[in-house]
Amino acid sequence: MIVDELVRNGVRHAVLCPGSRNAPLSFALHQAEQKGLLTLHVRIDERTAGFLALGLAKTGTPAVVTCTSGTAVANLHPAVIEAQLTGVPLIALTADRPVDLYRTGASQTINQYDVLGLPTLHMPEGADEPTTRSLICRAIATPGPTHVNVPFRPPLTPDDASWPSTDRSPWTVTDRTFTVETRPSDLPSRTLVLLGDDHPERLRRASELGWPVIAEPTAPGGLRHGSLLLNAGLPEHLQPDAVLVVGRVTLSRGQQTLLKNARTVHAVGDQAQWADVQFTATRASTWLPEPVSVDGEWTQAWQSAVKNVSAAVDDLLDAEPWPTGLHVARDLTQAMPSGSLLFVGSSNPIRDVDFVGERRPDITVHANRGAAGIDGSVSTAVGLAVNHQGPSYALMGDLTFLHDINGLLADHRPDLTIVVLNDDGGGIFSLLEQGAPEYGGSFERIFGTPHGTDLTALCAGYRIPHSTVDGQEEFRSALARPKGLRVVEVQAKRAGLRALHQRLKSTVSIIFSR
Repeated sequence: MIVDELVRNGVRHAVLCPGSRNAPLSFALHQAEQKGLLTLHVRIDERTAGFLALGLAKTGTPAVVTCTSGTAVANLHPAVIEAQLTGVPLIALTADRPVDLYRTGASQTINQYDVLGLPTLHMPEGADEPTTRSLICRAIATPGPTHVNVPFRPPLTPDDASWPSTDRSPWTVTDRTFTVETRPSDLPSRTLVLLGDDHPERLRRASELGWPVIAEPTAPGGLRHGSLLLNAGLPEHLQPDAVLVVGRVTLSRGQQTLLKNARTVHAVGDQAQWADVQFTATRASTWLPEPVSVDGEWTQAWQSAVKNVSAAVDDLLDAEPWPTGLHVARDLTQAMPSGSLLFVGSSNPIRDVDFVGERRPDITVHANRGAAGIDGSVSTAVGLAVNHQGPSYALMGDLTFLHDINGLLADHRPDLTIVVLNDDGGGIFSLLEQGAPEYGGSFERIFGTPHGTDLTALCAGYRIPHSTVDGQEEFRSALARPKGLRVVEVQAKRAGLRALHQRLKSTVSIIFSR
């Protein structure tokens, strides 16, 4: 209805930035283009997308730019400012998470009301046809730029049976009780600890409580392949009686499934700001509970499972053609010198490190997991490296690298090796719902978004040393102690990524079934 009403009111150009939360809009715009109703422009950078839409709208005919939630929206602001000062009818059509996920620690979720400095026309979740068409007409009729914000709840892909979702209630009623703990209380001996982004000291103390720990890459400790175990589904003998969540855990759907099914979930956060995306916490506090006892036999079962899975995963990767993102994440985290710093970009790289990366106490891992955007990653890595007394590395995808290519314009060039996994587009979408075979007809156009950029030429233009590696040994050799700012490119293919991850999950499931 949204795209239909835009077309009905004369919109003939739309600029699309690929994303997951705006998938419903992407599919609708692609269908409109296929029917000859409008011209669709695809850009991988929201800043350039905004200014392209600005140029298209300067003739006085409204043009639309659409993007996913989070910092992607904020990157439209420069173009919106220009449109506001010159009265250009630019329509920022932004996807959003449902409002009940605000302030819960949900990934790629910020308060998008008035974020562009414009009054926001916020589409009610599950709005009926008259409301939807009325809001779009109001946006078209508003002089100058307007911001239309649309929350979407999964499923985000078109399916005649389930899309759009018929269950639009923002609140889920459960039989859980919830309390805010004001004094220490016990957790059972079979408690599993999940660690995400939080204060380093609290994360360190949580990792030393004695219970099994599954930590995201930016948190200390943790069992290698812990997220893989959760994604494959835990067998009965590894199921916890309680889960302790410290910090924001956002990377793994397996984590969310675990929390949804757990009987007791104790969330820890500052000033009552604990992360609870699915409202699964049964109690929360600002302090860490102490274990009264730890089930040693259960803990040993976890250690054994991780050991068996680790050997099987390494065998699987060694049998696969090099490279994939999983290969690069494993090899990089194994090969870095002691004392290294690693910055990991969003999307697939951080998840690859989470799934198969070596857990090493002698390296420090950073990532921008606050809003989990891909923007500013090169600059963030440079800033970290400037202050690090030792070798520094960054791992990011090609879209993340291109999004902040001007971060290479550094007057202080630290000893930083930027590893770019270049699979010519948005590899992460291959692993999401929209990467399923039934959406193959539109996938490359609106999600894969191949760009064909020559990174060698780009780096030469910035006078940054660049090398492309073709094999595992060459890659490991290129990771020798960094000297200055340089880029190491690894070219990979997206075609078999979904199947590889399915084999990875199956490998873990087979081990559990023995």
